[in-house]
Amino acid sequence: MDTMLKDPNPCRVIGVLDDGAASLSPTALAYIRHADVIIGGARTLALFERECKPNAVRYDLTKRLKEVPEWVRAARNDHLACVVLATGDPLCHGIAPYLAQHLCVDALDILPNLSTLQLACARVGLAWQDARIVSVHARDAGEWVRGSTPAHGLYGLAQALRRESRLLVLTSPDNSPDRIARLLLAEGLANDFHMAVAENLLQPEERVLADLNPIEAAQMSFADLNVVLLWRVTASTQPVRFGLMDSEFAQRQPEKGLITKQEVRAVSLARLQLRQDSLVWDIGAGSGSVGLEAARLCPDGHVWAIEKNELDHAIAGQNHAAFGISNYSLQHGKAPEGLDAWPDPDAVFIGGSGGELAGLIATILARLRPNGSLVMNFVTLENLATATATLQATDGVSWDVLQLQAARSKPILHMHRMAAENPVWIVCARKTGVLQ
Repeated sequence: MDTMLKDPNPCRVIGVLDDGAASLSPTALAYIRHADVIIGGARTLALFERECKPNAVRYDLTKRLKEVPEWVRAARNDHLACVVLATGDPLCHGIAPYLAQHLCVDALDILPNLSTLQLACARVGLAWQDARIVSVHARDAGEWVRGSTPAHGLYGLAQALRRESRLLVLTSPDNSPDRIARLLLAEGLANDFHMAVAENLLQPEERVLADLNPIEAAQMSFADLNVVLLWRVTASTQPVRFGLMDSEFAQRQPEKGLITKQEVRAVSLARLQLRQDSLVWDIGAGSGSVGLEAARLCPDGHVWAIEKNELDHAIAGQNHAAFGISNYSLQHGKAPEGLDAWPDPDAVFIGGSGGELAGLIATILARLRPNGSLVMNFVTLENLATATATLQATDGVSWDVLQLQAARSKPILHMHRMAAENPVWIVCARKTGVLQ
């Protein structure tokens, strides 16, 4: 049996806490005291200043993370003892995976400590074996607004709140507990979660606020060093993901609003070939029925929707608020304006084109990812002819047309009759190659 040879001079990645040497093992402390090169953040280096050799080289990695692998590599090439000081468990949203990616894994010796999340859970007595860990230690993206895109620093947390019952959140000075509380308010979840904040753990100024309501937390201020615990206090619902009734959607009344009927919507969504992480465009959103149902089918993806009619845009926004999803962005405008700011899609649905159909199809096919799907619904012969002619003239695309006409039962006296819905043509295109 092969035996893995250990590197004789690995870089020690040591998890430390804010009480300094007190929470370190004798082995970890000895590595720090004998290190020739010590790498860490400014605050951590200051914390262990007295434990370092006077002639040890110190590197502050603050805003210089990309340089750390080279510092480690140079130290090892010179046969110097090298230590990287990390917070808590270096493998839990820490620096160790980054170093392993840029250095040989055998070049590292990882000595973990307690995570600050573990300490916070211990302070409030919260079991965390089934909790989801989320880091919002990202650049400042501003306050959360319903409909924010995946570029927002709080986007991952917003999605996790929809799925998880317990969350442990690593914060930053910008993405602070009060901002997280305001996210809960914006998403209508303030009464669904309880909140705890643990500040300055293992320091003399330690403070644990274990009994916070997000509504009050939204107006508070907190120390920069903190972690947030969230746990659900109301049972989460398990909504229908596919095949919703038309009555589930708000529509303009008494004037009939735009909605893709259930039968057509089901076939259109099926032909979009959605995956869990699909990026979807909904052009001419109407009441939002297709895009909102697609968002439920793609919990790790995102839907960008656009609607030019002001009243229908308002109705789609109303449906978005009622659906309890955070992976849907709605824009008021007429395509193709604004599409340049959207990422290339895996799937596109066109429910309305505003008279720009041929150009819109060309734009979408140019942006559609390989093997992506374009699905269009038409009720007029003219739009059907424009779509098929445009597709026929485009290389690298396979396409087909389905005519769908449903009939629904209606009461008549003490019996029922069948009432036909308007026929709809569903044009489906798939990008199979490079467009010419």
